[in-house]
Amino acid sequence: MGTLTEAKRGRLITFEGIDGSGKTTQIQLLHQWLEAEGYDVLLLREPGGTPIGEQIRDILLSVNNTDMSAVTELLLFEAARAQLVKEVIAPALDEGRIVICDRFMDSTVAYQGYGRGLDPDLVDRLNLLAVGDILPDLTIWLDAPDDALFRRISRRKDGADRLDREKESFRQRTIQGFLKQCEAYPERIRRIDTSGSKEETAKLIEKLVRRTLP
Repeated sequence: MGTLTEAKRGRLITFEGIDGSGKTTQIQLLHQWLEAEGYDVLLLREPGGTPIGEQIRDILLSVNNTDMSAVTELLLFEAARAQLVKEVIAPALDEGRIVICDRFMDSTVAYQGYGRGLDPDLVDRLNLLAVGDILPDLTIWLDAPDDALFRRISRRKDGADRLDREKESFRQRTIQGFLKQCEAYPERIRRIDTSGSKEETAKLIEKLVRRTLP
């Protein structure tokens, strides 16, 4: 038996962006649109999406773990991702489903590579170890103006997790990481400016996704 044909295989669409960029809203809007178009859609988040991944998520985001080293952080993200790909994403794609994931491998490059300053070659190798041949068909990078990011993050300050509480310099390095990824993979990673209304942003995303659909 050969591999699944391109028409039968599902699609993996990932959303990236700094916290406060509007990912949650746009993922929900895309989910609604795809279901209205008749597609079977699975929503996931990273880290998480599996019992093991959710436990790792609690460790990674806990404000009690301020002493976590950058390498420990990287390995935990990759461990959660490897479990998610094997247990959930790969089977869903084989079933022809559309998988939308809130963060994936590009976040690790941006946050742990650029944000933490870890060796980018090491991050790339671990990313590929975790995902194997399961790469996104489309990555949507939501890029929001600084003033919009500040307002959104300020509204949820009391519930900020460990990464949300990082310094502004870390956030700026992370944004540069997303920019560098977008420049390196222009066919896969598409930047969306979210300075317009959420409805305008959703329409831009729909146009991009429509070209990816089987």
